Amino acid sequence: MGKRIRAQRKGVSRKYRSPGHRRKGEPEYRKGEWLVTDIIHEIGRPLIELKSLTSNESFLMIAPEGIGVGDIIKVGSGEVEIGNVLPLSEIPEGIPIFNIEGIPGDGGKFIRSSGSFGIILSKGKKCVVKLPSKKTKEFNPECMATIGMVAGGGRIEKPFVKAGTKHIAMRAKGKLHPVTSGVAMNPVDHPFGGKTKPGKPKTVSRHAPPGAKVGSIAARRTGRRKRK
Repeated sequence: MGKRIRAQRKGVSRKYRSPGHRRKGEPEYRKGEWLVTDIIHEIGRPLIELKSLTSNESFLMIAPEGIGVGDIIKVGSGEVEIGNVLPLSEIPEGIPIFNIEGIPGDGGKFIRSSGSFGIILSKGKKCVVKLPSKKTKEFNPECMATIGMVAGGGRIEKPFVKAGTKHIAMRAKGKLHPVTSGVAMNPVDHPFGGKTKPGKPKTVSRHAPPGAKVGSIAARRTGRRKRK
């Protein structure tokens, strides 16, 4: 009798839970003028702590490249300068932006990883933005975005070199490491395991039970596409 395969364990095991307690806080937008009081290291990208010029109110925002402690950031209105947050309708085309709201007022959902930015291609009833993936997406012109690019670019370019360094990085993100492939397991541990039995199709039904739902799930086709 085998054990529960990895795909089954991920739904119930504490080992696969997101390490939300290691986050410093959720980045957001609050309109007004704010003073940058601190730059905070966080998993994935740096954050900046902003404090009100007139009260003790403060919040966190994703740090733009080139910002420093003591700088003033304007949210909701202001000049087209690095760090300021404006609606897409007020940002000129071709200006790099990041942390774009999906719905006006949600605090930013798109383009948030270190070193990334998007470009406004056209504006009208909808603003068309080129994402870092080179795909384009339409946004409501009232959605706000930060001008500039996310700080911390080049973070993933440094090689890990040692297995222990990779282990620490993966543990910080709550990811399983190392991952054993299914074909390297025994037949009791994974549907793809073992070498003595006939080959098993990689495609599987959408309605297969959890222990068999591995490989290409409900695939319409497999194999390489023919070049035209």
